[in-house]
Amino acid sequence: MRSVKFFLAAGIGLVFSAATALASDLRLIMVEQPGCAYCAAWDDQIAPAYPHTAEGRFAPLVRADLHMGPPEGVTYARRVSFTPTFILVEDGREIARMEGYVGEDFFWPVYAKLLAQHTAFEPTDGQ
Repeated sequence: MRSVKFFLAAGIGLVFSAATALASDLRLIMVEQPGCAYCAAWDDQIAPAYPHTAEGRFAPLVRADLHMGPPEGVTYARRVSFTPTFILVEDGREIARMEGYVGEDFFWPVYAKLLAQHTAFEPTDGQ
């Protein structure tokens, strides 16, 4: 049952994220695959808050299946081998990536640093 809910939520998220991403030239692509426990952990721990954070508003989330390749109009700098892989894209081109997910305590500071190093994002103290 969880897999059905996951795919429904992922599909809804993809449609919403893709529409939001059109308004911005920066996007965070989450490359995932069915059965990925770390993807499911990210979905439980990060996904609900992500669009409400400064990071999420700055780089809206777009989901991509590992086996389907990049979303239309997007070019990865190199092959994606692990899920989840988070790829920061500007104007359809990869500018940075994070491979794997080890928990929310590491995701937020590492991601905020990645954004600050590769974009005009300025981290805030509060989410």
